[in-house]
Amino acid sequence: MSKTILITGASSGFGALSARALARAGHTVYAAMRATTGRNAPHVAEAAGYARELGVDLRTVELDVLSQESVDVAVATILADTGGIDVVVHNAGHMVLGPAEAFTPEELAAVYDTNVLGSQRLNRAVLPHMRERRQGLLLWIGSSSTRGGTPPYLAPYFAAKAAADALAVSYAAELARFDIETTIVIPGAFTSGTNHFANAGHPAEQTVLAAYEERYGALMEQVGERLAALQPPGADVSLVADAVVQVVDTPHGTRPFRVHVDPLDDGSAEVSEVADRIRARFLTRIGLADLLGPHSTA
Repeated sequence: MSKTILITGASSGFGALSARALARAGHTVYAAMRATTGRNAPHVAEAAGYARELGVDLRTVELDVLSQESVDVAVATILADTGGIDVVVHNAGHMVLGPAEAFTPEELAAVYDTNVLGSQRLNRAVLPHMRERRQGLLLWIGSSSTRGGTPPYLAPYFAAKAAADALAVSYAAELARFDIETTIVIPGAFTSGTNHFANAGHPAEQTVLAAYEERYGALMEQVGERLAALQPPGADVSLVADAVVQVVDTPHGTRPFRVHVDPLDDGSAEVSEVADRIRARFLTRIGLADLLGPHSTA
């Protein structure tokens, strides 16, 4: 059954791949991005060309997750066009590289703003509609770094992704009685196919970098090379888009809470299995087992 889907951060990477895969699967997809008439205008044109060439319903919409006004306008536009939003894919994110000490509190807050508060702005705009309809799916694009391997020099990003994961877990229980479902898709460390590293930010202040350079040298290059060497054949970022489509197309009430897409197997799936089992056991112990899934199937 065709659904109307809004996916953030869809100019490139996981977002663009997922938007195209969902459109090919027969859904109406709004690929959200900022600066649609500016630096992302080429991506808008590419999406339009893709839709024409394949005859799919892939649209773009201006949406800046850093602005509540922008988010509200985007959601209102989609509702006016289609009458409903069935799925929200929280994908927008920003990565920064460098020793944790080098980042100012303000720089850490900016990473948190994009990766965590951006999804909160969108939830506040779209959830009243979903709650009224008593249906919907929030699909969060997480990171295996939340519970798995965590190489150095990515602390602000890892901390923000962990916060987003915690937010998603809490939302899952709080939305269950509105029959709104939650799935967290967790990509591992893909060393190519996205612009995460190419577009990563860096600390503006350079005063402490020399000390770390002396001890750690070209650490990130070394980590990248070692991760790439461990990638098994077929470890393509399109696997994440495939997982997103599979979750969306799974019948309501039977979707998995987490889906790991991690060819390197950094341990995240193992740790998450324990954490989610404890969560389920605790909610059951306190008489809230119905919050473990959408209300209609509880």
